[in-house]
Amino acid sequence: MRQLKWTLRRRVATLCVVVGVVLGLLAVSAAVVATNNRQHLDTLLTKTGPLRTDGQALLSSLIDQQTGVRGYAVTGNEADLAPYRSGTEREAALIASMDALLDDHPEIRRELNTVRDQARQWREVVAQPAIQATATTGTAAAQAHLTAQGSDRFNALRNEVGTLQQLILDLRNTVADKARRTGNTLVLLLILAAIVVVLAGIALMTSLNRLVIGPVTTLAAQVREVARGDYQRDIEGTGPPELARLADDVDTMRRRIADDLAEVRQARERIEWVNSQLEKQAEELVRSNRDLEQFAYVASHDLQEPLRKVASFCQLLQRRYAGKLDERADQYIAFAVDGAQRMQRLINDLLAFSRIGRLTTGFTEVDLNRVMADVAGQTEPTRRYVDGELTWSDLPVIRGEETLLTNLIANLVGNSLKFRRPDVPPKVHVSARRVGDEWEISCQDNGIGIEAEFADKIFVIFQRLHAKDAYPGTGIGLAIVKKIVEYHGGRVWVDPDAPEGTLIRFTLPVPPEARGPEQPSGATAPEERDDASAEPAPADDTVVERTGGTSGESARPAGDMKETV
Repeated sequence: MRQLKWTLRRRVATLCVVVGVVLGLLAVSAAVVATNNRQHLDTLLTKTGPLRTDGQALLSSLIDQQTGVRGYAVTGNEADLAPYRSGTEREAALIASMDALLDDHPEIRRELNTVRDQARQWREVVAQPAIQATATTGTAAAQAHLTAQGSDRFNALRNEVGTLQQLILDLRNTVADKARRTGNTLVLLLILAAIVVVLAGIALMTSLNRLVIGPVTTLAAQVREVARGDYQRDIEGTGPPELARLADDVDTMRRRIADDLAEVRQARERIEWVNSQLEKQAEELVRSNRDLEQFAYVASHDLQEPLRKVASFCQLLQRRYAGKLDERADQYIAFAVDGAQRMQRLINDLLAFSRIGRLTTGFTEVDLNRVMADVAGQTEPTRRYVDGELTWSDLPVIRGEETLLTNLIANLVGNSLKFRRPDVPPKVHVSARRVGDEWEISCQDNGIGIEAEFADKIFVIFQRLHAKDAYPGTGIGLAIVKKIVEYHGGRVWVDPDAPEGTLIRFTLPVPPEARGPEQPSGATAPEERDDASAEPAPADDTVVERTGGTSGESARPAGDMKETV
């Protein structure tokens, strides 16, 4: 079994721990040495320096005392004792100040106490008696006393002060030597720490170069070969386990990509073949549609002439021989006339249906209010016949073909007038509202309505929901409506939520120049429309076109369902 290698993380962690421990030990040692060094420097600055200064000042104060006593003994003047008195006070202050600094140095404190005792004895034995002798017996006796007692004792006192100063100087030199040694040790520790850091950095760089940079560079070179298209090249992992696993993962990804590319190539070949077939079918479909449109157009024109002849001669037979033949012959002639006329209407509607989108005059700005006025004029005879009412609200201006839009709305209005309820005057209302970037046009009537299950069938060409005897027509009117709406980029549907009758809605795009950042709130799908817009009652700005029934023709019967015109 292959021996497991140390992971890169374990190697780096071990190196960091070792370096950290060494640096920690060096830091602790440096902290101890720095503390000692700070103590030595503190002794130098706050103890030995002031002690030496105070020692010199102490000797000066003793000399001032001696000078004051000698001067008084010579002159007998009290003013000459001022140095003696000030020197005594200064001596006491200096001894107290020095004693406060000698807690850690008992040897020097003992010497300081010796100086203090000898100074007191000198004053008791020499100075005070000389001062008294001068005051009582005169200067001669005082000078004799000073000559006999003062010199030896003061010299001994001076020697003790010199010994004190020497002890202070020895302390200062000792502390200075210790401070230098601790400073050198601290510098050495810092140098060792720097050496450890440099060695650790070199070890880390060497390890990274051997364990990371080298394997990663090798892996990157292999990956670049794969990226250049050599997907069959195996990727080999080197270095620590992490990079070896990374190389295995990259190689696994390479194999999957190679398999996926093979599948993609196969799929692309299949797609290209399918696309070629679809292009052929599309070309065939375009050619077929063009042929069908041409056929419908040509057939409609070619059928017009013979149909006109058949219809004309049948009508001549009907007028000339009506009542001269038997009743059955009159019935046959009537059937022939009706069939010819229906065939003419069917051909005309089929011709109009085929022309939508093929014969175009181009889109222009169309005012739907003007279109409604034209529709009102076209449907006036029918409205007079059925006593119908046509109203519309303020309609927008859109881009389209005015002729086709007039045909669109005329078909909707004519459908509403045709499929009315018995004995109920038909009412038709056309309105519009803005929904996003579309105008939603609604045509609402109070007729017989449409069952929900037949809502989609009414827009199919030649689809009829009633017999031709109940409601005349060719069944192509709403198919024409749908084709015109789709030609203008909209959609048309039957609103199932109409309160009564039939509500047909269709959309037309808002002209780009009329679109703004703010859009009115409202539904954007047929199932989210507001029922209030379906009310047939006119608004304040509604134009009302109503014509009473004056025709002598009887009303046509109405059923309970609606069919296409």
